[in-house]
Amino acid sequence: MDREVEQALPIREVDATPYAASLIEGHRDFGYSLETALADVIDNSISAGSTSVQLIANTTAEEPSIIIADDGSGMTEAELVEAMRLGSKNPSDKRSSEDLGRFGLGLKSASFSQCRSLTVISVKDSKTSCARWDLDRVSKRNDWSLELLDDHSAVPGLELLSADGTVVVWEKLDRLVGGYGDDRAKRVGYLNEALGLAERHLRLVFHRFLEGKKPKIRISLNGRELKPIDPMASTHPSTQKLPEEVLVLSKGKVRIRCYTLPHHKKMTREEWDETGSPEGHLKSQGLYIYRENRLIISGGWLGLARQTELTKLCRIAVDIPNTMDSDWKIDVKKASAQLPPQVRERLKKVVEHFVGTSKRTYRRRGQQLVDETKQPIWNRLQKDGQVFFRPNIDHPVFEAYAAELPDHLREGFYRCMRIVGSGLPIETLHAELVGNAESVIADQADESDLRQLVTSMVEALTSSGIPPDAMPGVMQSHPVLRDNWYVVKKLIEDYLGQPDLPDTRV
Repeated sequence: MDREVEQALPIREVDATPYAASLIEGHRDFGYSLETALADVIDNSISAGSTSVQLIANTTAEEPSIIIADDGSGMTEAELVEAMRLGSKNPSDKRSSEDLGRFGLGLKSASFSQCRSLTVISVKDSKTSCARWDLDRVSKRNDWSLELLDDHSAVPGLELLSADGTVVVWEKLDRLVGGYGDDRAKRVGYLNEALGLAERHLRLVFHRFLEGKKPKIRISLNGRELKPIDPMASTHPSTQKLPEEVLVLSKGKVRIRCYTLPHHKKMTREEWDETGSPEGHLKSQGLYIYRENRLIISGGWLGLARQTELTKLCRIAVDIPNTMDSDWKIDVKKASAQLPPQVRERLKKVVEHFVGTSKRTYRRRGQQLVDETKQPIWNRLQKDGQVFFRPNIDHPVFEAYAAELPDHLREGFYRCMRIVGSGLPIETLHAELVGNAESVIADQADESDLRQLVTSMVEALTSSGIPPDAMPGVMQSHPVLRDNWYVVKKLIEDYLGQPDLPDTRV
C-alpha cells in the first residue's frame, strides 16, 4: 500500500479519558510533606495579593482538620471552579512576577496529599462561592463531578472569611494521623510534631515576605504570628558578604550573592540554631535558590562542591524569575530544580572561588592557633603527608614545671606528655566535629590553673623583651586565655602590678 492510499484511510479514535478514581488518587503521591503542601497553598494566597494568611490546625478533635484562610482577592464561582480543576494552568503560559504558581496543580495535589476532603470557600464582590472535592465520592462515582455547595453554613472556618478572601479546608486527614487510628494521644502527638516541622519550613520558605519584601505578608499558626528565618543571617553585623553578581540570560536575570555566616560564638544560641537546618549547619551549607523571592532549594551544592566542615558557614543566594521555570525544571511541589548549563558553568566558578576563600580562612585560623611564636599548648606537625598534633613541651608552663622536678623524674614527665599526644582520640574528635562541631568545647580551666598559665607566660614574654602594655595583645592569641579573658586580664594586672592594661580584644 503506497503512502497516498495509507493517508486516505480514515483515522480511528477512541475515548481515552483517564479514570477519575484512579487519576485523582495518583495525585496524592507527588511526594508532598505537610510543610511543602502548606507552602504550596500559601503560594496561591500570595499570588492572590493576600497580606494575611491564618493557619488553624485542630489536632485534638475526633476528626482533625486544617484551615488556611487569606484576605486575597477572592474568586467568583467560575474562577473557583477553574481553580479546583486539575491542571488549570499551562506551565508554559506567561505569568506575572507575583504569580508563584507553576502547573495549576498545587492547590489540589498539595491538599490531596494530606486529606481526602478539600473544601474551598471564597468571597468576591460580596458573593460567596463554595466547592468541594471529596475523594471518597469521586472513587465511588468515578467521574469528575465537582460539588458546588450553595449551603455552606456548616463549612469549618467560615467565620475566617474577610470581605474578599478565600478559606481552604482540609478534612479526613488520613495521611496525617500517622497510622495511629483510634489511639488519640499518639495521633495528636504525631500531628503536632508534623506541624512543628511545618512551622519552621514556612518561616524559612517565606522569610522574605515575612520580612516585608514585596509583597509583605503575615502568616499565623493557631493565632501565633510566624517570625522569619533568614538562612543568610544577612542583617547580622558579623555576616560577611560578597558583591552581587548578575548573569543576564535570554529569559531573565540570575542574581548571585555569597554570604559567610558568623562563627557560632558571635551569635546567640537561638540565632545559631535557626540558621542551621534540623540536621545542623553541615547539611545546610550551599545554594539557596529563590523563585520570585520564594525559597525553593535550601542548601546543598547540587554537585558543585562537597559538604565539608570547612565550608559549613558558606551560603549562596541565587534568585531566578518564574520565566525560567522550564530551564530550571521546577517540579510540581516547587521543592527541587536543576541548574541550566549556563548557570551551572557560572556558579561553578563562583563556588570554587567562594569555597576556596572560606577554606583558606579556616586554615589560616588553624595555623595561627599553633604558631610557635604564640606559645601553643599543642604543636601541629607534618610527616610523610600526614598531620599530627603533639603537646608543646617547650611551653612555659611545662618548662617551669619540668625545671622544678628532680632529674630522675623529668624524663618520666616528658614521657607522660608524649603518651598524651599519641593518645589523642582522632576518630572520636572527627565524628563529633563533623556531626555537631559547635557543641564540642574545651574543658574549663579553674582559676588556679589560669594563674599558673598566666605567671609562666608573663615570665617567658618578659624574658623575650615584650613590654607590659603589649602583653594582653600577645596573650590574646592563646585560646585558653582568650576564652577566660575577664579573669585572665585581672591576673595579668595583679601579677604586673599595673591596673587598667589596654584591652586589645577584637
